[in-house]
Amino acid sequence: MPHVEITLIKGRSVEQKRKTAERITQVVAEELNAKREDTTVAFIEVEKESFAHGGQLVIDRK
Repeated sequence: MPHVEITLIKGRSVEQKRKTAERITQVVAEELNAKREDTTVAFIEVEKESFAHGGQLVIDRK
């Protein structure tokens, strides 16, 4: 049972996540020969002040 976790900053729409989950599930099913119904995708949403990139909080980046 493949499971994919995607961590991202809050703000994406339900439709964006819906489309992303569909496409990722399709790729996993094709490339890993996994059943679509056994593939899960989790979106882990974080605030800008809880995510750093290059050692700097995203909220502080310009």
